[in-house]
Amino acid sequence: MEPIYLFSLASRHNQWLAVRQSAIAGNVANANTPGFKALDAQPFEAVLESTRLTMASTRSGHLAPTPSTHQVTEVGNDEGWEVTHSGNTVSLDQELIKAGEVNRSFALNAGILKAFHRMMMASARG
Repeated sequence: MEPIYLFSLASRHNQWLAVRQSAIAGNVANANTPGFKALDAQPFEAVLESTRLTMASTRSGHLAPTPSTHQVTEVGNDEGWEVTHSGNTVSLDQELIKAGEVNRSFALNAGILKAFHRMMMASARG
């Protein structure tokens, strides 16, 4: 198992967020285009799931990982909230909610990185 680098992970998440924001902007720009189908990026969780990272105990004192008892169900949200007579599936309300999610995720990444940077600087000063 390779180590997970927090700064690299946050950078990749920010890149994914930029792609998602671009798709949202394209949806808003084509809100009145007849027949336009709303687009979205593949969920970042699915990208992380494809890496198949597993927990490992490196010392005898570590707790052994236990399998999760929670069941996961997939919720399909492929269709927009409304389809207009022209066949356009863009819902401006839905796109604004997605844009807010992207904004909060960018802010969360920045906050986490800032906290870890401060912690690293404090430990370097001694």
